[in-house]
Amino acid sequence: METAALQAYIVDDEPLAIERLTRLLARYERLHVVGSETDPARAVDFLNCEPSPAIDVLFLDIQMPGMSGFELLSRLTAQPFVIFTTAFDQYALRAFEVNSIDYLLKPVEPEQLERALAKLGRVRPIDKAGWQQNPDLKSVLNEMAQSLLGQRAEYPRRIASRVGERISFLDLDAVTHFAARDKLTYAVIEGREHCVDQTIADLERRLDPAKFVRIHRAILLNMDWVREANVSSGGKVFVALKDARKSKLPVARDRVRFVKERMEF
Repeated sequence: METAALQAYIVDDEPLAIERLTRLLARYERLHVVGSETDPARAVDFLNCEPSPAIDVLFLDIQMPGMSGFELLSRLTAQPFVIFTTAFDQYALRAFEVNSIDYLLKPVEPEQLERALAKLGRVRPIDKAGWQQNPDLKSVLNEMAQSLLGQRAEYPRRIASRVGERISFLDLDAVTHFAARDKLTYAVIEGREHCVDQTIADLERRLDPAKFVRIHRAILLNMDWVREANVSSGGKVFVALKDARKSKLPVARDRVRFVKERMEF
């Protein structure tokens, strides 16, 4: 008798990470990705909907803005098997504390995924194991979510960038600014541009507003990299950066007052 395909769902706040994982999973005939979500709150609504979507395995990011992977699990009415995806190795032990099948470090590599799916295959048929029915599970997940909340910033610390077929992750502390050009958005690190799959407006909403400031319709500035501000004889304002190139960025006229208030000059 042929075994039914596993039903999988992906939750990750990075669209490129979802795209890469979906592409890797497409190689496995016995697994079907039924959906994905970048917003953990919407994922909770989907996973808790009636009738149940009957998800066998959840590929879940641990660190997401607004809601961690542990908090998401604590809000589910039924617990699927979980394969955590994370850019931070220190969360691996926490992942196993909630009896996940495995964890994958980003960027996910085919060999990692093969290992995790092999482990998942060994626990078939998929049924509700004792730990999934444990009434104390939600309190454990809540504890871990609160612990994680105390150790992480509310906003992301890394961002995904595509380099050919490979997805790399950039430290936001190193990004001097984001610039939009020719319908693409770039994260700039020491003058080098890295393409990101988000608009300037999306980044402005998602990143820490105390750190990233919109100074132009096409520029989102990392305030930590500001060396000085210059006002030209014509009244135009430019921001000089602390990068090796001593880059200068223009401030749009409608943003000058706001930028002056933020920089207190």
